[in-house]
Amino acid sequence: MKIDQAYDLWAEIYDTNVNKTRDLEKHAAQTILAKYEFSSVLDLGCGTGKNSTWLSARAKKLLGVDFSQKMLQLAREKINGTHVGFLQADINKPWRFSEKKFDLVSCSLVLEHIKNLNFIFEQTRRALQIGGKFYLCELHPFKQYAGIKARFMRDGSLFELETHTHHITDYLAAAGKQHFKLLQLQEWFDDSNRSNLPRLIAFVFERTKDEN
Repeated sequence: MKIDQAYDLWAEIYDTNVNKTRDLEKHAAQTILAKYEFSSVLDLGCGTGKNSTWLSARAKKLLGVDFSQKMLQLAREKINGTHVGFLQADINKPWRFSEKKFDLVSCSLVLEHIKNLNFIFEQTRRALQIGGKFYLCELHPFKQYAGIKARFMRDGSLFELETHTHHITDYLAAAGKQHFKLLQLQEWFDDSNRSNLPRLIAFVFERTKDEN
């Protein structure tokens, strides 16, 4: 099943089913991004608006982008405002929606479905102003090594989505190629219990001036 089709199927129950990864990432995003100033936001993989609601309350402009039309429909129903827009797009292809520069790109629980990290970092650099921030939070690769992946139950059936494992060094290498500066790296644990595998890994990168 294609990713957009899977998330269309997941959309109706996404906000209400038990999902520790979704809930912890929402907390992580608000905790981490509270320290940064931003006025224009590109919310990649915005889904049903998990983070868009909070981000749009702090920003003068927000564009939410997602694979899934049904996820976007729910986001539009939640969030009103002339400064907020939503767009269906495949971020594996060149971004036609980033002609104007943003000062924050937020991307959460998306890149496990993306094979080519380098392309995403390249497009993000193009979308950001110099000094702009790239917040990235994903299922921790340690969880992936243990066999955990995006999945959901619907009508008694289990749906597992196609995923790709990205190692911590993969994120750092992709960032380095695009001249991003690492500002923050943080692991997030269920119930803050550090004796277990971390569930999430989060990064904040800053776009620096391109080198010649």
